[in-house]
Amino acid sequence: MKSILDVPATLQRLETLGVGVLGFRTGTFPGFYLTSSGEPLDWTVQEPSEVAAVMSAQDALGGPGAALIVANPVPEAEQLDPALHDRVLVAAHEAARAAGITGQAITPFLLAYFAEHTGGASLEANLAAVRGNVRLAAAIAGHWSRPA
Repeated sequence: MKSILDVPATLQRLETLGVGVLGFRTGTFPGFYLTSSGEPLDWTVQEPSEVAAVMSAQDALGGPGAALIVANPVPEAEQLDPALHDRVLVAAHEAARAAGITGQAITPFLLAYFAEHTGGASLEANLAAVRGNVRLAAAIAGHWSRPA
């Protein structure tokens, strides 16, 4: 979830849909460009093997298939400066309102606004998050593929 979305509402909707959300080495939901959105999580794991164990437990319980979101924050040293983030977010929403941008067009507008008005720092934070997610996904897959 991007920091530009309503994180509490999104987390409530995920809970309603039965989608599990695990924090990976964090007790708060990440804020996309930021290490934390400030929204607390109910479950935290420390190792990729624990994520694989949760996935196995979901399978063992049977029932309808359920998604699992592993909330992996961007490293603090690579996050967007929080003060810059907050300033740009307010300005981006004001610019979107002034331009009459709503609905599905809002996210691409805000992302482009962030990239431009942070001098590319938001893109670097995004790439750091992607790299971290790829590393974590590979580690989880390695544990998941091992026979029990």
